[in-house]
Amino acid sequence: MGTLIRINGIILLFGLLVSVNSLAFSKDTLRKDQFNQNHPENPQYARLQNALQGLYEIQKKGGWPKITGTQKFYLKGQKASAIKQIKERLRISGDFNSKDTSSIFTTELVAAVQRVQKRFGYKQNGVVDALLIKQLNVPVDDRIQQVLTNMQRFQNTSFSGSGTRLVVNIPEYRLHVYEGPQEIFNMDIVVGSEEHKTVMFDDEMTNIVFSPYWNVPPSIVENEILPAMQSNKNYLRNNGYEITGYENGLPVIRQKPGPQNSLGLVKFVFPNEHGIYFHDTPAKGLFEYPKRTFSHGCIRLAEPAKLAEYLLRNSPGWTADKIQKAMNSGKEQWVRLPGAVPVSIAYYTAWVEDDGQLQLRQDIYGLDKKIANSVASR
Repeated sequence: MGTLIRINGIILLFGLLVSVNSLAFSKDTLRKDQFNQNHPENPQYARLQNALQGLYEIQKKGGWPKITGTQKFYLKGQKASAIKQIKERLRISGDFNSKDTSSIFTTELVAAVQRVQKRFGYKQNGVVDALLIKQLNVPVDDRIQQVLTNMQRFQNTSFSGSGTRLVVNIPEYRLHVYEGPQEIFNMDIVVGSEEHKTVMFDDEMTNIVFSPYWNVPPSIVENEILPAMQSNKNYLRNNGYEITGYENGLPVIRQKPGPQNSLGLVKFVFPNEHGIYFHDTPAKGLFEYPKRTFSHGCIRLAEPAKLAEYLLRNSPGWTADKIQKAMNSGKEQWVRLPGAVPVSIAYYTAWVEDDGQLQLRQDIYGLDKKIANSVASR
């Protein structure tokens, strides 16, 4: 995510939206001196400003054409009228620099398609499908609003801090691990569904739990476990659950450590009022989906062992082999980190990478739309 997350205290506590009204920028108010005076230490903000100016130039010239594809997908070697539209659309956005206006899907077009697939977070296979066409058909006016919205989110952030920092960007479905200003690695994640949204906040990670129990939340017990128990009397035993007591008329249920545990083999704890944490998962296939909104709010990691190894790299005795043994021991073990690690859970649908490329993601929780509607209603 480039310098998007080189920020100390990245979250702007979305629920507050204290300066949402300032989002109503007009083109005339977007003066370079204004940005530099207000945000001298926020390169991401300035990068988005530059991207915004490019979008305004496209807007002045009438935007880009709508692609009216009739096939499920278009790929190299095919010939179709929609391919001419794709070329023109990508030429306007600066992604296809060839003068070729034929209806043939050329090698040059493959490279351009891969470029825009990266922009939208899709698999870079060079094939134009319905999902990509839908993103390419979003009007330039909407993209301008999207960039403005994310500039608003960056408005009060600053660059400082050192040491290890973990940053989740929900719409990107990625966790980024930073050491000071430098990104060390990142990984795919699964976030909360639209019904069970992952909450945005800042906190500090304090513990890793190997071979964890899963203490099933009462809402899941009531809405999912009890109905399953009624339809299958062996449901608890078959899935490794056990009842440890009763509270408020509901059984208190936990799932034993092991491969079928919903938390997988390890979880990462940063105590918070939302009950959110990072964890492994037995459902590895979910990471193959481009849209990964499947959890009840917690964040599932594609490479949890890698994160554990990094966080314990300076803890004597915690080798990769020992970590694997602890994850597969079947006995819950809490390990305190040598120092608290800052965690930020953020929501950005637009940012600019180090190479200058604008990145855009879908507004999966409708938060961009909420800001736009708030401004429009004034």
